[in-house]
Amino acid sequence: MNWKLKDDSLFAILLRSPWWISVAIGGALGVIAVAFLPGEYRAVGAIAGLPFFGIGGIAAWRQWQAPSAARIQNTLAAVHAMSWPEFSRAIEDAYQRQGYRVSTVAKGAASFEISKDGRTALVHCKRWKVARTGVEPLSELHASKDARNAHECIYVAAGEISANARTFAAKHAIRLVDAPELAKLLPSTGRSKKTWGDRR
Repeated sequence: MNWKLKDDSLFAILLRSPWWISVAIGGALGVIAVAFLPGEYRAVGAIAGLPFFGIGGIAAWRQWQAPSAARIQNTLAAVHAMSWPEFSRAIEDAYQRQGYRVSTVAKGAASFEISKDGRTALVHCKRWKVARTGVEPLSELHASKDARNAHECIYVAAGEISANARTFAAKHAIRLVDAPELAKLLPSTGRSKKTWGDRR
């Protein structure tokens, strides 16, 4: 079973927040424990802050790994200049590097089916150049997931994703690969002037 924090839980919110907020909460809990609890309970009270230090460390690592604004912009410029064969090959190569088996989906809302460790996911990336994504293509992808008995689905978009679409994705566990995630998925795209077609 895959364990996942709910998006609106405290720790999930802290993971998306600047790392120092979690560290500050952990430190504040320790100070409060030392200042207000009886001596025999201070150590136990201070331990309550440790999970926040852990969350702060994870958040710091994620934020350090996050692509810079310049790299995101370079990636967006590169992928918008690609043709569909180039972009689809880039996505296919990216998931293969992560150890997935990738197969093309001829019909339906998905572009690819990827599988690893007995789990499959549908990936939609045909509308990567659309300026703004709404709920409809996500609904179509979700329906395809159910029809193909896939475990999850992934929607790739270089443009803006509407608030309603993000709400729909969160409700139906659709992973959104937006601009920052796309820069991580295609790390070479924002750093090199070569096209993906030139790589082979």
